[in-house]
Amino acid sequence: MYVLFKFIMTCLLKQTKFDCRVSSVLNKDNRSYGKKYMFDDCSDTCWNSDAGTPQWVIIELEEECELSSFEIEFQGGFVGKDCHLDVGNKDVKFLESFYPEDKNKIQTFHLKNSVRAKSFKFVFNESTDFFGRIIIYKLSLYS
Repeated sequence: MYVLFKFIMTCLLKQTKFDCRVSSVLNKDNRSYGKKYMFDDCSDTCWNSDAGTPQWVIIELEEECELSSFEIEFQGGFVGKDCHLDVGNKDVKFLESFYPEDKNKIQTFHLKNSVRAKSFKFVFNESTDFFGRIIIYKLSLYS
C-alpha cells in the first residue's frame, strides 16, 4: 500500500506584509518591468533587470518568519548563475547557494535547514544572458 503525503506550505508573501528592492530595472522602466510583477500571479508580466552583475532581489518582511523553501520562475536564457541566499534581521549573512536550471519553469529550492529571519536577499552573481540580465516571472517564499 502506498501512502501519498501532501505537504502544505504557507506562502509567506501572501500571509505577511513585505517590501521588495531590486538591483536594477531594464531601462528604468518600472511600469513595464518593475519588481511588483514578480508577485502579481500573472504569467505575462515579469521583473527584468538591466545589464550588469551582480543582480539581486531583497525581500523585507514586516515580521520575522521561518523560511524552508522558495520558488523562482525565470525566463530561459536570462537565468541566474552562481546564486546564493543571504538572510538576517538587521545584517544579512550568507545562508546557502542554489543552482537554477536554464529553463522556463517554476523551480523549487528547499533549504538544508529552515531559518527564521525578516530579510532575504537573493543574489545572482552571473546570468545565462551574455549581458548579465535576469528575468523573473515569479518569486515565492514558503514556511
